[in-house]
Amino acid sequence: SPMAPYHIRKYQESDHKRVLALFSSGMTEHIPTTFHYMLRQPPVILFLLVVSLTVFLLTDSWLLMMVSSFTLLAFLWFLAIYTWRKYMAMCFHTDLADITRSYMNAYGSCFWVAESGGQVVGIVGALPVKNSPLQKQLRLCHLSVALEHRHKGTGKALVRTVLQFAEAQGYDEVVLSVSILQYAALSLYQWMGFQKTGHSFFSRISRLRNTPVIHLMYRLPCAQERGL
Repeated sequence: SPMAPYHIRKYQESDHKRVLALFSSGMTEHIPTTFHYMLRQPPVILFLLVVSLTVFLLTDSWLLMMVSSFTLLAFLWFLAIYTWRKYMAMCFHTDLADITRSYMNAYGSCFWVAESGGQVVGIVGALPVKNSPLQKQLRLCHLSVALEHRHKGTGKALVRTVLQFAEAQGYDEVVLSVSILQYAALSLYQWMGFQKTGHSFFSRISRLRNTPVIHLMYRLPCAQERGL
């Protein structure tokens, strides 16, 4: 079989800048998707129409009606940006601020990169879930693959790396959370055998625009064999 166009290795300190850039571009990609999703919601369409018509009826001005419509669209764009930027800022100030300390120095956690032609083109992290009730759970996080390297099996290989690591470390389940707007990631996880376990909202704005975070779980074969 032909050689894979990438190889997966453990994170090194020199990767930090590229990992953050990859994570940022992966998150920023979802802003237009979020904006278009909001524009398709019936309450949003109704609100835009009502405001525009009200402005026109009160002022009898097409110009003011158009200005009010564009102002509302700009506000929706800001809402689309806000949640993703808030999430990115949270990650930059927590686990991604020092990947070595967060992932590489602790037992039962790790961070990997996919490399192609000397460039980091994919990332994924794994952290133990604190206070997981009965099962020993590992959280898969920050899966991202550079746009030009998608559809080559890189994402699947990174997920498999986490599953193999989880099994070797004696975990029972691998869990993750993904926005309903991350269509490609959601279908990849489900294709690989992850099951939906519920949903929640990242912020009030997410609840307002009905964009939940979907929680998924993968039962490891070793856990099933032990009858858990």
